[in-house]
Amino acid sequence: MIRAFAGLLLLVMLGGAAAGPRLITDLSQSRIDIEYTFAGADLLMFGAIDRTTMRPDRKLDLVVVVRSPAQPVVVRQKERVAGVWLNTRSVRFQTVPGYYSVSTTRPIGDLVDPRMAAIYEFGIDNLHFSPAETERSAEELRTFQAGLIDLRRRGGLFTETIGGVRVVEGVLFRARARLPGDVPVGEYRVYVFLVEKGRVIAQTSVPLTVGKSGFERAVYTFAQENSVSYGLLAVAIALAAGWVAGAIMRK
Repeated sequence: MIRAFAGLLLLVMLGGAAAGPRLITDLSQSRIDIEYTFAGADLLMFGAIDRTTMRPDRKLDLVVVVRSPAQPVVVRQKERVAGVWLNTRSVRFQTVPGYYSVSTTRPIGDLVDPRMAAIYEFGIDNLHFSPAETERSAEELRTFQAGLIDLRRRGGLFTETIGGVRVVEGVLFRARARLPGDVPVGEYRVYVFLVEKGRVIAQTSVPLTVGKSGFERAVYTFAQENSVSYGLLAVAIALAAGWVAGAIMRK
């Protein structure tokens, strides 16, 4: 009986040791409200690495990703035709996040190989946009994708911060992400990946809600639930505003 109990205890200890490290993650706020004065927000992500089942001297790295739900996006190219700028070509991408931010302890190329970076979508250049166009060449698709990425970068909707994750005593970590004023609403996810020797050995995620509040929320909800009425009301308001402006000018 004693030998059996000792054997069982050893198996439990070995099983716990083989389980590997765990990540504990939280956010400074789980919801970001967008009001008419909203000019952006800073999100703090923090947590700890549970090293109880591993040696404390193992070198670990972290990748922290914040991303909104993917949605279809049409990218159009303008060209000058007979002296007029016109949309001549377009490409539809099926899975484009409205917002994407990645922070790492070191350059992504030093953490994982290109294959692993593509699998986990580490970095802006490794995002999968899933183009719907089949008649476009690979070069054309890369050009349109580069244009889309450039627009999102300039708008602060795609960000990449190397060294943006700070680790204290190999256990505590924190990172920040800046959400611009025109960040899309939706149910976001914040992912934290623990990397060792080119492999992801642990990961976790927490939800983040970005939504409108106050008058903006009421208008947004009405537009989503009553699109026809919202369109007619918008036209009526525009006509009324034009009539009032014309009356003032006549006087």
